[in-house]
Amino acid sequence: MENTKWVLKERPIGLVKDSDFELIKEEIDELNDQEILLENLYLSFDPTQRMWLNDMPGYLPPVQIGEVVRSGGVGKVIDSKHSDYKVGDLVFGFVGWQSHCLVAPTQDERFRVIPDILPLPTMLNVLGTTGITAYYGLVELGDPKPGETVLVSGAAGATGSVAAQIAKLKGCNVIGIAGGEKKCQWLKDCGIDEVIDYKNSNVHEELPKVAKNGIDVYFDNVGGELLETVLFLININARVLLCGGISSGYDATKLPDGPKNLFSLIIKRATMQGFLVLDYLPHAEKALEEIGTWVMEGKIKHIEDVQEGLENCPQTLNRLFTGQNFGKQVLKI
Repeated sequence: MENTKWVLKERPIGLVKDSDFELIKEEIDELNDQEILLENLYLSFDPTQRMWLNDMPGYLPPVQIGEVVRSGGVGKVIDSKHSDYKVGDLVFGFVGWQSHCLVAPTQDERFRVIPDILPLPTMLNVLGTTGITAYYGLVELGDPKPGETVLVSGAAGATGSVAAQIAKLKGCNVIGIAGGEKKCQWLKDCGIDEVIDYKNSNVHEELPKVAKNGIDVYFDNVGGELLETVLFLININARVLLCGGISSGYDATKLPDGPKNLFSLIIKRATMQGFLVLDYLPHAEKALEEIGTWVMEGKIKHIEDVQEGLENCPQTLNRLFTGQNFGKQVLKI
């Protein structure tokens, strides 16, 4: 059997190009004990993948030149020499930009067997790391109370949309920031109270108008200048949750200016905390059970943007930074 894979050829600058990678074919080795062979079906695309291509430290080591590009995804077990996985199982994990994945799962780097009850793009979205991120960031760290005002930037994105809808389910007044009429209208259809279109209005001028009672919880997917604007509007004991910083493009050549008003955290006795979903994956069942119930009951809406073809991996990643994607970005191999 052959594996087709994208490997990193050179460090990209700005948006990635096909020439930053090389698409190669290789024969698949025979399985050793404790290994499984996956036929990859769908790949997940997330902004952090762009950061992994930079030669700089992070919560995971950077992808090295010549290595397969790191990516989460869903594959089907087509051969197994591991007692925890049988042929036919659908599993989620770091499968990479490739058609097949030969791996030896360990306790620290396990692949999660997922039920075949919903379309696989949905399993990569609200019932994948996207939903887990939104749940633990908002519910566990944000601890929203009924009547509080919750602001979500990147609110039409995969994680932001789930966080915003969970905040509504918790009885909060929710403000969402998104780009474009289509995305903003979808958020309104999801029940979000106020939506600001940053592409067709000045978000720094509009936000104080709609956040008349201040901001109690800010779920930040953007960072940069918007974070600075928000810090002027936070209430006493506000919680600022740093989930992402897509305003930087995750490009190491140009980092955004940091907020100049961190003193607001002192004045308002507020907290600002970063978090990673990796810390919560070992006990993700609580989040998945509750989110799964909300999805089945129609209380959380979701949308997946499905591209097709392994050859389109680089341009699919770019969709996250050009605003072309609508909902969770995935690719069907």
